[in-house]
Amino acid sequence: MSGIVGQNTLDNSGLVKASSGGGGVWNLIETLTASSDATLDFTSGIDSTYDEYVFKIINLHPSGDDMKVGFQGNAAGGSGFNETITSTVFLAYHNEAGDSTTLTYSTTRDEAQSTDFQDIIDDLGNDNDQSASGELRLYNPSSTTFVTHWMSTVQIYNSSDYSVIFRTAGYFNTTSAIDEIQFKPASGTIDAGTISLYGIST
Repeated sequence: MSGIVGQNTLDNSGLVKASSGGGGVWNLIETLTASSDATLDFTSGIDSTYDEYVFKIINLHPSGDDMKVGFQGNAAGGSGFNETITSTVFLAYHNEAGDSTTLTYSTTRDEAQSTDFQDIIDDLGNDNDQSASGELRLYNPSSTTFVTHWMSTVQIYNSSDYSVIFRTAGYFNTTSAIDEIQFKPASGTIDAGTISLYGIST
């Protein structure tokens, strides 16, 4: 089977191949579906098979209002999801009334050699129609020469009826391979939504 799916190409195996100029075949490794979960853990499938891994976040819906959701990693053989992170964060927002906008760097959400969870979602609303969708990318997490870089972009329908684009990037400051990722709300649970892990073939 082959053909075009949006701007992407569907190859004969049914795998989605990125459009020209970007990436290769997207190989689905695992999908986790939230159902009042305190964490969503990816503890296998991140190894030297691919140089790039992407977590696709689709319609995460929280148990409580103003929810933060962060992520952390484990180095190979490690535990506790407490690797050292340095990061940068900026966001843009626009409200439904059309009278409030901003583009700003967030000094309260970045990390400097911290082992805390890195926020990639903030102020998420829990109205029935509110959720967050986006992605987190890991670059060459199996490298034992360089640190593991990552970037996240998430669109949030926030608790005050704003559209918020939340951009975060940084690195795990270790040359150990990163092989596990956990997503966790600061409080409460993730009541619905999915996170899918893909490996990108070159």
